[in-house]
Amino acid sequence: MNTFKTMFLMTALVGLFVLIGSFWGRHGMIYALVLATVMNLFAYWFSDRIVLMMYRAKQVDEATAPMLYRTVRRLAERANMPMPKVYVIPNASPNAFATGRNPHHAAVAATEGLLQIMSEEELEGVIAHELSHVGNRDILISTIAATIAGAIMIFARMAQWAAIFGGGSRDDREGGGNPLALLLVAILGSVAAVMLQAAISRSREYQADASGANLSGNPMGLAHALGQLQRATQRVPMNANPATAHMFIVNPFKGGGLLSMFSTHPPVEERIARLEKMAGRR
Repeated sequence: MNTFKTMFLMTALVGLFVLIGSFWGRHGMIYALVLATVMNLFAYWFSDRIVLMMYRAKQVDEATAPMLYRTVRRLAERANMPMPKVYVIPNASPNAFATGRNPHHAAVAATEGLLQIMSEEELEGVIAHELSHVGNRDILISTIAATIAGAIMIFARMAQWAAIFGGGSRDDREGGGNPLALLLVAILGSVAAVMLQAAISRSREYQADASGANLSGNPMGLAHALGQLQRATQRVPMNANPATAHMFIVNPFKGGGLLSMFSTHPPVEERIARLEKMAGRR
């Protein structure tokens, strides 16, 4: 179901790109898509190194972080995946993420705060969730979504200048475009693009929860971990870069209300309810 939802949302994002592009013109579409692709391909290829450096993550081994390292190794073997690199982030806020463009170039990182409060059962649930992101190729999916959404944002910026200087090109169409209509469509389209991109991220979180629960064989381990993380991050929010917030297992910021529409994470309460339902079927 989550896979179908992701495909539907991706299709909607592409449709939105084509719709807004029809107001600007073929050349504008190509320019925006090429620029967004170049930026996001760079991020896709080097994201693991960039984000690990950003959070001053330190690579560890079994001697320096025995429970974390053994848990990653055990679950990677169970998932028939290559052993990823393991990192610890010097931060008191409990959280974790996985990165890397494929299972052969993957890394799992956990904060010191997470390692201090998690039991072994809860840690296994968290790591199973993160390895599922790698196995499900969620970095690739999020990069594609970010590329299309990024192209729409470029459209919006182009539309602002077009409205100021009297309208943009519609290539071979006669009469040009209405600058105010172009600006309105671009602004509304950029908001819709952000919402669709966030919805895709939420769908992948649900999928990683389900895949991680199956990998660990214990949905309640992840459910208990999510509950702990939710309470702890409210007390000790993380000073995270907003561009990387979607990578963490729970939202590192405090949020709610209208902001939930733009959140890259589903409500923790709903995630726990789904895991409890999975546990009840076992």
